[in-house]
Amino acid sequence: MDTSSRWTRFQTFYQNYKSLGMALDISRMNFSADFFEKHQSSIQQALTSMNQLEKGAIANPDENRMVGHYWLRNADLAPTAEIAKVIRDTVEKIIEFSSSIHHGHIKSQRGKNFSQVLLIGIGGSALGPQFVANALGGSDDLMSFYFFDNTDPDGMNRVLSRIGSRLDETLTLVISKSGGTKETRNGMLIAKAAYARAELNFARHAIAITGEGSELDNLAKEEDWLSRFPMWDWVGGRTSEISAVGLLPAALQGIDIEGMLQGAHDMDEATRNVNLLQNPAALIALMWVHMGEVGTTKDLVFLPYKDRLELVSRYLQQLIMESIGKEKNLKGDIVHEGIVVYGNKGSTDQHAYVQQLREGPADFAVTFIEVLKDEPGTSLIVEEDVTSGDYLHSFFMGTRNALYDNARESMTITIDEVSPKTVGALIALFERAVGLYSFMKGINAYHQPGVEAGKKAATEMIAIQRKALAHLRNNPSRSFSVEELARELDSEKSLEELFKILNHLAVNQRVYVEPASTVFGSTYKIKN
Repeated sequence: MDTSSRWTRFQTFYQNYKSLGMALDISRMNFSADFFEKHQSSIQQALTSMNQLEKGAIANPDENRMVGHYWLRNADLAPTAEIAKVIRDTVEKIIEFSSSIHHGHIKSQRGKNFSQVLLIGIGGSALGPQFVANALGGSDDLMSFYFFDNTDPDGMNRVLSRIGSRLDETLTLVISKSGGTKETRNGMLIAKAAYARAELNFARHAIAITGEGSELDNLAKEEDWLSRFPMWDWVGGRTSEISAVGLLPAALQGIDIEGMLQGAHDMDEATRNVNLLQNPAALIALMWVHMGEVGTTKDLVFLPYKDRLELVSRYLQQLIMESIGKEKNLKGDIVHEGIVVYGNKGSTDQHAYVQQLREGPADFAVTFIEVLKDEPGTSLIVEEDVTSGDYLHSFFMGTRNALYDNARESMTITIDEVSPKTVGALIALFERAVGLYSFMKGINAYHQPGVEAGKKAATEMIAIQRKALAHLRNNPSRSFSVEELARELDSEKSLEELFKILNHLAVNQRVYVEPASTVFGSTYKIKN
């Protein structure tokens, strides 16, 4: 395409949403001239379905649930006055509670002001808060944040070592809708033990964010934790950042949550527009559809040119892949729908995988995120008429051109600056794009049977381990090979798993291993 034609296409498909402080450019996606006409009916039906979802239609039929994360930033949309009230009351409680913490009206067990927060959660209960904390935090944060976001004991010990002697001024948020999520439960138990070693009562430092009547909710009531905040069936974990899950941590950090809510609200308004060029979420959803029509399944690569947005790809991995990655559509047909999401940050990525993006398989489309404001105030001139921010911006434009010149597709989201409003808007933009794409594809974006299958399989592994340890304890004088133990446990279909379990137990000094000439000939017995 010559320069003149490229400029004309750019002017057509660069859409500026001034009120959002954001623009979207899809001119470098190679969709056909009749693409929008071909998909006009499908996207308009998706917009209609989204409107019905917002009014309280059952949008998650597998679990017979409404999907209401859009109500969180506009309670007037809620289908009942009761839901609208609880949304408003929760935001008010978050603001009041955070203020009480900041002003020392609520103190730790030893009478200290809380200065640290340990957040215990996994998936959407951690990824969203981590993204926002990194994007909007800084030297003027009112509280420092730490995360348990896995069930790795070494990882949790590293976090506790960084908190160190300040545990007595650390507030702990435990986030789990069901209250039974094992990773979060394990993190809570390890945190409790740390508080106990410091001769502190965990309950005097703990907050629960959970479903009403859940295991965690009941525990918090029984132990008289500092406070409890709600999670609702109609908000999924990956769309919970604008609920108490994300707003309470942000408010404690000192982030303007009303700005985040306003940004999400304004983006929701913009993405209801039936005029496609004026609806950024509809355009993004359509580009994802286009990616699947060009002869090969394409990955989605996020490249934000801003350190503050480094975690956006991790956050969007869950939002997009957990929502869209489905074996069956709503009709029960096998479709294996999905988009692989990965990313890094500019210009770091130019020294990592841009080489393959430009010259390897053309099995992806890039979403650049361009941030116009470099930093508050005036930047240092590093050479004549050039700042380090100018270099970052030039690397973005250079990479974009280098990919385009080799027929690699990309779209660009431009934001004026990273602020509570633009972060809230970005969250809402991709939540809406996921919803519209899923309606177009006829899949349920709001359940996650694959995740549940993994949890079930993990439970089965724990059961095998318990059986193995019990059998070893009941036969303390015997040493078993993997095959012998599997045969006596009637677990011969799980030989590989039993082998891995025994070696894990051995390295952690919970069973004794007697080596043989090959690793598979080793025998195991209970450690005395």
